Amino acid sequence: MWLQKHNLINLNETTFVTMLFKFIILLLCTTLVLSQDDAQDFPDQDLDIDSEKISTNEDLNSPDVEVEEIPYNTPQPIGNTYLAEHFDDREDFQKKWIPSEAKKEGTDENIAKYDGKWAVEEAERNGLKGDLGLVLKSKAHHHAIAARLDKPFLFDNKPFILQYEVRFQNGQECGGAYLKLLSQVPDMDLRTFRDKTPYTLMFGPDKCGNDHKLHFIFRHRNPKNGSFEEKHWKRTTAVPKFDDVFKDKKPHLFTLIINPDNKFEVLMDKHSVHKGNMLEDFNPPVNPEPEMDDPNDVKPADWDEREKIPHPTATKPDDWDEDAPRQIVDPNARKPEGWLDDELELIPDPNAEKPADWDDEMDGEWEPPLINNPKCEKIGCGKWKAPMIDNPKYKGKWRAPLIDNPNYKGKWKPKRIPNPHYFEDKYPYKMTPVAAVGFELWSMVDGIMFDNIIITDDLYVAEHWASETFDLKRELADRETDNMITRLFKYTNKNPWLWAVYLVVIGLPVVLFISFCCTTTRSPAVIAAQRDIENRRKAYASKTFAGQTEEKAREVPKEATITEVKEEEEEEEVPEEEVELLDNEKNESREEEKQTAEEGDEEKVTDEEEEEEVMGNQESDATGDFPRRRRLRKD
Repeated sequence: MWLQKHNLINLNETTFVTMLFKFIILLLCTTLVLSQDDAQDFPDQDLDIDSEKISTNEDLNSPDVEVEEIPYNTPQPIGNTYLAEHFDDREDFQKKWIPSEAKKEGTDENIAKYDGKWAVEEAERNGLKGDLGLVLKSKAHHHAIAARLDKPFLFDNKPFILQYEVRFQNGQECGGAYLKLLSQVPDMDLRTFRDKTPYTLMFGPDKCGNDHKLHFIFRHRNPKNGSFEEKHWKRTTAVPKFDDVFKDKKPHLFTLIINPDNKFEVLMDKHSVHKGNMLEDFNPPVNPEPEMDDPNDVKPADWDEREKIPHPTATKPDDWDEDAPRQIVDPNARKPEGWLDDELELIPDPNAEKPADWDDEMDGEWEPPLINNPKCEKIGCGKWKAPMIDNPKYKGKWRAPLIDNPNYKGKWKPKRIPNPHYFEDKYPYKMTPVAAVGFELWSMVDGIMFDNIIITDDLYVAEHWASETFDLKRELADRETDNMITRLFKYTNKNPWLWAVYLVVIGLPVVLFISFCCTTTRSPAVIAAQRDIENRRKAYASKTFAGQTEEKAREVPKEATITEVKEEEEEEEVPEEEVELLDNEKNESREEEKQTAEEGDEEKVTDEEEEEEVMGNQESDATGDFPRRRRLRKD
């Protein structure tokens, strides 16, 4: 009714769909403008952290545009941590972080010293105001710096979680950005931190050329002799889309989770990269094999490992010519007619000119460059040689056919003996306690930024720490690369009430469209005519049912009379006059019934004709056509 009242059901279908499409497009554009105003996304502009303004590279004189600032507060851990470093306090950094004064062994004296510079500063671009990080400042130098944990981490019955951020602000050619967790040792002096300093874990990205790695190394202590051996993660080079870390100049978050049941998980930017087990996913394996090859076992002199040998009685056929060449001159070739034997294939370029700055004394005598002789293009010129073809008699060097070796014994292997170094460590998670954390790096590119290092035993603490730091940075950095759809989706998630607006504003046109397509366009005159016809049909059905009931009522006495007559005839004999009288009564009764039935049929036909005439007149009134004639039914 509402559609009829507002005349929506009479709209043209194409016009309605066009209006619906324009309405949805207008809604999306409005939301996009709001999200763009909120994000202040200017892909061709640079962010000035000090002034918080944007100026285009093409027009330096254009007025500055204010950027909506993402609020940043120095994060505070909400649970138990062993280290939570945000680098926002320069004074605290200078007290806590100690640069190394050592030298790297086995390196040229000129570059052996760890003299690379470190600085605490804001990001070069797309940084949060007040957010500082540790930046590697020197190219082609060794860098080393370390800090003690607030308390040592003991690998007992709690999970170990390490998380930190890395940003390659100038890309990377060759160098690492991994973190070392230094083992707890007596009299630890961080000023002597170098590559040989004992560590328990090493984790983080590394690149040199086309070799990309996400290091995960732990030093395992041999329970038999107390020696240490490095165990390297097998999938260190199989991280998907890992190359983007070194090229996109965005902050990236690396997380390592190790559980007391030896299971671990590696995450990058909050996405799981791999889940594994310390007993299965490292090389060399934690536990050696129970058996090993006998080092003193020697292969017997008569041991024959050849599966096939040349046939000892085979001989070369007499017609086998090993000296026949592979190709011969075509004996059927003939020199083409018109071949120019006296012409040169290459001639000096007649159009070449001597350069103006050519010095004969310094450069020698100038000669024009050679070009193909145009006279040789049609047929050819120069000395003619017949082409070479394959030699049909060539067979190559003869070799005897191979047969199975009757003395073949298979591939020899040394016998297996018990491994004297075998042990079984079921809990490699119980590693050496960690007392400090440090960076020991070499890089050919400067500007590597580290930030928000946290070591904890509670995953929720690490996730909350990242939500207050990494998520804000990534949101700011993604504004340059996000497309229209991504910005719209993020803005809607930021303002959840927009989902309700979409549901109402988009759902209403859809409902109207469905109603428009499914609703029939009937006029009020047709609806009234159909109702009148329905009422007549119900009246006729009631009348017919009443007539049938009366007929059944009349049939009952007749059946009863016949039955009684039969019973009386069986009981006693009736005189002939009475029989005749009864027959006459029966005949009269039948004639009356027949006449009544004929009158009912005539009334029925008359009613049907009247109903058809009414329906024809009503349809004529509704459609504007002349009434259609109908044939009368025959009895």
